[in-house]
Amino acid sequence: MSNLTLPANIVSNPKLSHWFGLDHLPLVTVCTGKVELGQGIQTALQQIAADELGLELEQIQWIAGDTQLSPDEWYTAGSLSIENGGAALKVALGHARYLCLQAAAKQLDVSIDTISIAKGVFSSTKVSQQLSYADLSSNVNLDQEIISSETIQASKRQVHSALVGKSLLREDLKSKLSGAAFIHDFSLPNMRHARMIRAKHVQSTIVSADLEKIKQLPGVEQVVHSGSFLAIVGHNEAQIVAAQEKAQACVVWKAPQYVAQQVETEAMITALPAGDEIAYEQGTKKLAVKTMKARYSRPFIAHASIGPACALAQETDGILSVWSHTQGPHLLKNQIAVGLRQDASTVNVIHLHGAGCYGHNSADDVAFDAAFIAKSTGLPIRVQWSREEELTATPFGAPGVIEFQAEVDDAGKIINWQSEVWSPTHIHRPGWSGKLNLLGAWMIDPAHPIDETKDNPLPQGGGLRNAITLYDVGYQQVRHHMIPQAPLRTSALRGLGAYLNIFGMESFMDELAEELGQDGLEFRKKHLQDPRSITLLNTLADMAKWSKRESLPEGSGLGMGFARYKNTGAYCGVMVQLRAEEKIYIDQVWAVCDAGEVINPDGLINQIEGGIIQSISWTLKEMVTWNKEEVTSANWDTYPILMFDEVPRVEVQLLNHPGIASLGGGEAAAGPTAAAIANALVQALGMRARHLPLTPERLAQLAQ
Repeated sequence: MSNLTLPANIVSNPKLSHWFGLDHLPLVTVCTGKVELGQGIQTALQQIAADELGLELEQIQWIAGDTQLSPDEWYTAGSLSIENGGAALKVALGHARYLCLQAAAKQLDVSIDTISIAKGVFSSTKVSQQLSYADLSSNVNLDQEIISSETIQASKRQVHSALVGKSLLREDLKSKLSGAAFIHDFSLPNMRHARMIRAKHVQSTIVSADLEKIKQLPGVEQVVHSGSFLAIVGHNEAQIVAAQEKAQACVVWKAPQYVAQQVETEAMITALPAGDEIAYEQGTKKLAVKTMKARYSRPFIAHASIGPACALAQETDGILSVWSHTQGPHLLKNQIAVGLRQDASTVNVIHLHGAGCYGHNSADDVAFDAAFIAKSTGLPIRVQWSREEELTATPFGAPGVIEFQAEVDDAGKIINWQSEVWSPTHIHRPGWSGKLNLLGAWMIDPAHPIDETKDNPLPQGGGLRNAITLYDVGYQQVRHHMIPQAPLRTSALRGLGAYLNIFGMESFMDELAEELGQDGLEFRKKHLQDPRSITLLNTLADMAKWSKRESLPEGSGLGMGFARYKNTGAYCGVMVQLRAEEKIYIDQVWAVCDAGEVINPDGLINQIEGGIIQSISWTLKEMVTWNKEEVTSANWDTYPILMFDEVPRVEVQLLNHPGIASLGGGEAAAGPTAAAIANALVQALGMRARHLPLTPERLAQLAQ
């Protein structure tokens, strides 16, 4: 058998027993390192598993995100769960299927080619006897390395299951809509509740604290204090919550030196010390007849999770178990061990469902809080952050500025293209840089050092994600100004730099088309060679009736945005119809997505819809505010998000390609949506808005 290239997640987890087990019979065990974060990935991965093994979904014992049992698949992030995790499952379970077929052929004394699998039953046309996975378990050796071969791939034809491509109901939603499904509902015997005492600039240090006064507060049974790490612990959660604010008044804080008064994003970002490098350059510059330049920006953005962070921890027989809604259980396990200065083998992290997650939110930090308090007290501990902490202590999505310069020839075609990006890091996840990135670990005594920030390089990119244009522009150069220290802590938030870069790029494409007197859709197509991109744009134009946009009422507009996420993931085009009155009203959104082979159409549509709605909120409303003393956007009044009555009608069409590699789609819609809004605003108001968010106050300033 000739081996085929193995997925990276198989190379790092080569044993079949990492992925497949027969120890929960009659259920067949499937393990994955990818976790459910509200994106529906559990159902889609189970569809892949069932199709590979010839099972029904209810015949699978599913284990995800348990560091003692699941493979280490890094983070569940970057829209890579299907693209990478799904591909790994296909190979691992394909090998398991083939071993079971071999065992069945031997037991039935028939040729393997005569056996088929349906609903977990192995049968042959040559004999009447049938076998189950339980019947085969003693004859299958799972302690071997996974291989991929043409023979194993061919054995898929013997499996009778066809769940991939169907819109199945998400199993996780049943409990989420009806009962206790979240980590917040989980409890441990003899558990204590803990709350953190922190400044609103979270890397502030304690100057003084009246610990005796804090200990006297009603409900406070213990105070955990180490350096600038301070927490209160007690049986009664309501009393501990009430004591939190009073305890805060007993502490004097010193804000970090780098915190400065807030100014407009563009001025702030371009004034900060930064590196300067040419990150990408291709082609040869040509003489042009016209040059255009424009600059775009986005502010700090909060995760703004409606469900605050929560974690539990308990040490039993020398093993510290931590329950967390983290995106990276294995990385968090190692980071907690480093933070507590103990061996990683003494820590286990188990994933539980949390509120929707879009990157490096507060899950990892609250997990360390719980772990440290559990170690300090010897008690089972549950820590939940407050709304205020969620909006001030969680890492923020990084602000940024991008400037484009394009030069065109006398035929109105772009021949030279330059982009310049200013941004702090978009990725400071626990374990990503090999250093310790947990807030609490930076606060304890002795404190762990805060490592120097860096950003993800191209081709994936952090601040540079999607800064390289897909359009055929001849010569292209991308310059990067990495800012090592920003006024607020930043890390991964949905799309990273792609949200700003696509917003800017697609706004600039419209500006170029308008300056050259060309239709925006045709101008884009003229600079595209990829037939999938052109098909998508044509489909989108038909859906939204692009050709009839001039007939919209006065004050209304139709705009478009398009990109391929990371230039390697899903293609997504968005058109937005809006009205501009005392504020911007989004009336209708159309989207087309090409993500290769679609595993669960309803799940992918949900992801595109969710990305569109979140992007509308970012684009119209969201901006973190602060001063020298604190982050001031600490509640829903000061950090507003899109309300339910502001959600428009959203229509999504998928371009499915069975047999073609699946592409990640969860983050594909954010940038195109922002650009579509800004481009529609030009038709509605005749104004070009380049700096986010597009609040009524900021638009009024633009009109002056």
